[in-house]
Amino acid sequence: MQIHQYIIQQTKISEKSIKNTLSLLNEDATIPFISRYRKEMTGNLDEIQIGEIVKFKELFQTLEKRKKAIVKALEEQSALTPELTSKINNTKDITTLEDLYLPFKKKRKTKAETARLYGLEPLAKMMMSQRVNDLEYTASKYTSNEVETVDNALEGARFIIAEWINERTDIRNSIRHQLERFASISSKVIKKEIDAEKAQKFKDYFDWNEALNRIPSHRLLAILRAEKEGFIRVKIEIDLERTLQKIEDRIIRSHNECASQIQLAIQDAFKRLLFPSLSNEALSKAKEKADDEAIVVFSKNLKQLLLGAPLGEKRVLAIDPGFRSGCKVVCLNAQGELKHNETVFPHAPQNQSFDAIKKISTLAEAHKIEAIAIGNGTASRETEQLIKKIQFKNPVDVFVVSEAGASIYSASKIARDEFPNYDVTVRGAVSIGRRLQDPLAELVKIDAKSIGVGQYQHDVDQTKLKKSLDTVVESCVNTVGVNINTASESLLSYVSGIGPKLAENIVQYRNENGAFTSRTAIKKVPRLGGKAYEQAAGFLRIKNGKNPLDDSGVHPESYALVDKITKDLNTKVAEIIGNKELLQKINLNNYISDTVGLPTLQDIIKELEKPGVDPRAKAKVFSFDKNIKTMADLRIGQLLPGIVNNITNFGCFVDIGIKESGLIHVSNLSDTFVKDVNAIVSLQQQIVVKVLAVDVSRKRIQLALVK
Repeated sequence: MQIHQYIIQQTKISEKSIKNTLSLLNEDATIPFISRYRKEMTGNLDEIQIGEIVKFKELFQTLEKRKKAIVKALEEQSALTPELTSKINNTKDITTLEDLYLPFKKKRKTKAETARLYGLEPLAKMMMSQRVNDLEYTASKYTSNEVETVDNALEGARFIIAEWINERTDIRNSIRHQLERFASISSKVIKKEIDAEKAQKFKDYFDWNEALNRIPSHRLLAILRAEKEGFIRVKIEIDLERTLQKIEDRIIRSHNECASQIQLAIQDAFKRLLFPSLSNEALSKAKEKADDEAIVVFSKNLKQLLLGAPLGEKRVLAIDPGFRSGCKVVCLNAQGELKHNETVFPHAPQNQSFDAIKKISTLAEAHKIEAIAIGNGTASRETEQLIKKIQFKNPVDVFVVSEAGASIYSASKIARDEFPNYDVTVRGAVSIGRRLQDPLAELVKIDAKSIGVGQYQHDVDQTKLKKSLDTVVESCVNTVGVNINTASESLLSYVSGIGPKLAENIVQYRNENGAFTSRTAIKKVPRLGGKAYEQAAGFLRIKNGKNPLDDSGVHPESYALVDKITKDLNTKVAEIIGNKELLQKINLNNYISDTVGLPTLQDIIKELEKPGVDPRAKAKVFSFDKNIKTMADLRIGQLLPGIVNNITNFGCFVDIGIKESGLIHVSNLSDTFVKDVNAIVSLQQQIVVKVLAVDVSRKRIQLALVK
């Protein structure tokens, strides 16, 4: 089977689109570049569809690599037959492939192998034929010094039969089917020393039973974590009698002594070989499915967080709040550069609130501060209330900003390189301020999974998680576009075709030679060749450059086409940019060619209407209820303002201004069935919630969405 045929079966995308996309991928084109600038070739596939092609391309390559390894191993054993070769070549999944190879796989010393060494395989074959009339007499012929009794001989033969049963693909698939449809997962508390406080969050699973094919991803991951931490024991179960009967129906054809021995062999094969292996496989597949669902949640959340509303180029005073250690205060200019830092101690135990108010007021005036960013961690509410008491001479908006992952950044090499002369507290405060100015530019400096938006990030497949989140970051960065003259190495490294090393070279070249004045000048960066330029140029922006198209999403390869359009209009490029009335007069059909179709032309016109426009919304000021400071202040039925700070498959968590976030269960998001939580709420959305229940001992708050 060829790769494009395999991908067609998995995705249902057209053959032409798949072949052209594969060709582009083989030429090292990136997903953002292909989806944005090669629409005619792909049939207008979006990033998700191209991502699916990439995924199944990799799966096909993994499958083909394993096939070659198995064929080589079988050749070395002189076991490769034309029939087996055909089966291997036609296999479409790893599981079936491994089943084909199972009888030939080199085994450690097994009970069946020992029985063969004792010469019991002929007896096993006769028993499987089910034609032996006097089994005891026949078995007696196989006794020896090693096989002392008839019972020993029969047992050894059963071990061999059990192995044959275990290696039968039809039987393995039958049990897989039973597990897929009817398996249950159960958990019981382990009656030994339990850390009551840590075990509390897993209390629901101390006695649990549920169908494996229906268990939600978050619940399975929670159960598996509880097992890993030693609080519960997990079992997979199916109807034993039903499953054994199905195996017997496939093998037993008589009612003689052989049948009863085979029945014993079937029971042994199931208990010792088949069920342990296949139940683990079923649980592994359920875990993989749960991982995939959790990773989708992570990806959606991360995308919303990265594309969160930026304040833009405003002068910001940022505060990393604290009690005993004080509040770290930094002043940033509109470009996010650190201009001043110091620590104030407005809260207990120092209680120097007057001095803090005076200092912050002075700094705000001196640095012409336009907005204040307060981290949402310890002492956040107290600090926010303090700031709102200050009478600033000029209008100053106050924002509470998520600190998620800020400590990871402040201790990272990136932060040390940026601020070698400042400690982690200053770096953390700077990060909080920059997140308000531009969440995307700042959050790309942090390992995406450390931002903590999702469920059970440490329990899912870490390789898959990293790959998915990196893809999201790359997509977001290229969707927004990057100012090459101000972007950090971290941000530049996610631009299509760039990567960490070229990002470093760009920044170094910029530091040595000054700002880039055109996209063409980017080619002067060491080791940035034609392919990298092709992939990156459309996503890099040059503000106030020589060519106005350099600050747009129009790719340089289309500049000549834009020039032709402007000449036909008897005008200049600068005069058509933003001129919607003039652009609407263009007959795009006049410019369609073998390489440029309507999708590309429509994209060009869209860019010319609003060149380099930021697709993100603008940051909005938000205030929590000033009367709610702890869980003790909550009352059933209260309506409170809140901000969505995490989304899972089972609902969303909401920051209502106290340490503990409240949960809006999926059933309380709407009066109708909710299939996708993201269809109702989004990360950082400002909402109103109703308090349904408060459990202080378990630190749980149940909420309902009001609006």
